[in-house]
Amino acid sequence: MSEKVLRTGVERKKGWLYYLDKNLNVYRAKMVRGGEKKKKGDNPELVIKTDLKRDEHYLYYVDKQGDISRVKASRGGTARKGKKRRKSVETKKKAAKKVAKKKAVKKTAKKKAVKKAPARKAKAKKAGAKKATRKPAARKKAAARKPAARKKAA
Repeated sequence: MSEKVLRTGVERKKGWLYYLDKNLNVYRAKMVRGGEKKKKGDNPELVIKTDLKRDEHYLYYVDKQGDISRVKASRGGTARKGKKRRKSVETKKKAAKKVAKKKAVKKTAKKKAVKKAPARKAKAKKAGAKKATRKPAARKKAAARKPAARKKAA
């Protein structure tokens, strides 16, 4: 997969981060651990200066042996896939929009038909709810008063 560009043989030490700058020179920087703060004198150090030039189609790095290696860069995304890919995505979106429109039309038709019937039921429920909210003691008192009221009227 990877290929060695330059055998530098840099000895890697623990606690140091090795990296390449844009001119493919090898630098190292002291790594800061949790809770530590970077000191003022801890600037990156130049380890090896090279005369290499980057190829934009490759990714360059310092490998475990301390050599400069490169790997073919994977460039993804729909912009690089081609026109066929874009066309297929567009047709799928159009089909999805058509299905969504059909569903929306069906839902509105169902809502119009359904709205009329529940309106009558709602009134019946409200009346029943009022009766159920009365206290049992109030019912007994009302039942006791009714016969007396009838006697007076007769």
